Amino acid sequence: MPKAVVAVGGNSLISEKGKESVPDQYTAVVATARHIAGMIERGWDVVVTHGNGPQVGFILLRAELAKKHAGLHDVPLDSCVADTQGAIGYTFQQVLKNEFERRGIDKNAVTLVTRVLVDKNDQAFDNPAKPIGPFMEEEEARQHQDEDGWDVVEDSGRGYRRVVPSPAPVEIIEEESIKTLVEKGDTVIGVGGGGIPVYRREDGIIAGIAAVIDKDAASSVLAKNIGAELFLVSTAVEQVCINFGQPDEQPLDEMTVAEAKQYIEEGHFAPGSMKPKVEAVIDFLEAGGKEAIITTPYNIEKALEGKAGTRVVN
Repeated sequence: MPKAVVAVGGNSLISEKGKESVPDQYTAVVATARHIAGMIERGWDVVVTHGNGPQVGFILLRAELAKKHAGLHDVPLDSCVADTQGAIGYTFQQVLKNEFERRGIDKNAVTLVTRVLVDKNDQAFDNPAKPIGPFMEEEEARQHQDEDGWDVVEDSGRGYRRVVPSPAPVEIIEEESIKTLVEKGDTVIGVGGGGIPVYRREDGIIAGIAAVIDKDAASSVLAKNIGAELFLVSTAVEQVCINFGQPDEQPLDEMTVAEAKQYIEEGHFAPGSMKPKVEAVIDFLEAGGKEAIITTPYNIEKALEGKAGTRVVN
């Protein structure tokens, strides 16, 4: 069976502002899982990866409030990523298995806590750029900047967000385990939130490090290394657009790798938003991947038929 890596954005698990609770996110996963199950019915072996930017932000904010008002301990960033892998992975695992039962699909869904090796000397540690947590008005963002020492940026015209270091993924440590589970026939949920960031010390010991890895970059590495034919990036917008948010905004049904590189050079894709998705797709295709699609969770099946989304080809 052909293999696909489906990368689901953390923001796409929050349907709208005010619907950010765990039950709300569960409902969003139910809708997404139906379309992933539809892929599997069509003959795909699927590995699901997912983002965690908003969810890690919620954990950090909760921890800061608990420390301020109840004297509780901090939660390191690598532990935050592990927490979200477990919670979001559990939700996908539960919902997918229920959907398999409903459709008569004889498959298991398995969540694998996944570590991803990074270089502790990566320049990203000196330049925090990965958005996490909810969108904020500028006044609230500046207050966190002044009082809590946050790094904040304006994100894609939708408000301000906290940013943290986002080093490049070097190695997916549990990659062989993911391969084995897929070959067994399981649907794997792995590399959640880009993977738990770890580094190798000089004595060979692996240790956690404070960062959040871009999930699309890590998913691209996984897709390349397990020989996936398709890399599908599921996000909050139906299609990639040039001149996004402008009067002459233009959705793209298809673009080549060369066109994608040109659009990046021209500044059409926002850092921390669409740009890393397009870069991850380019890396996958240039490494020998057959095709890539960017679309919303609800358009996955339509996109496979060429009726939605943006298809990226060599």
